[in-house]
Amino acid sequence: MIDIINLAKAPEHIPQIAAWHQAEWGYLNPGGTVETRIERMKRYLSGAKIPAMYIAVDGSALLGTAALVDSDMDSHPELSPWLASVFVNPDYRKRGVGAALVKKVMEEARIQGISPLYLFTPDQQRFYESLGWEFIAHENYRGGNATLMKIHFK
Repeated sequence: MIDIINLAKAPEHIPQIAAWHQAEWGYLNPGGTVETRIERMKRYLSGAKIPAMYIAVDGSALLGTAALVDSDMDSHPELSPWLASVFVNPDYRKRGVGAALVKKVMEEARIQGISPLYLFTPDQQRFYESLGWEFIAHENYRGGNATLMKIHFK
């Protein structure tokens, strides 16, 4: 059974998460390392509502991540807060894990009275649209393509 919990309850997963994120998005932060990601991820352990990272687990298996952060694109400091770091272990993709993680962060934002919420994605626009997100713009961000999106909660 898949559970979605706050990373603060299972910090032992940070090294694996840092390795995944570095492999997936390292190109966005040239010069960054797994070690620097591990250090930055410690901010998620404070118990704050923002930043917060949620992880999907099945027993002791780590399946994926999603975070609620103040800012995720330095080119858009006027936009806040953001859904970020949505990642699913390739062995568990196409099983609803990513959607469950995104919905968890959306629910946390809604509970906190946050609206709108933003995200950017290099290649998952259709996935987010299927969850109710709206297209804002296509941009070149740090040498790659990015689609900027938002969602409003009622």
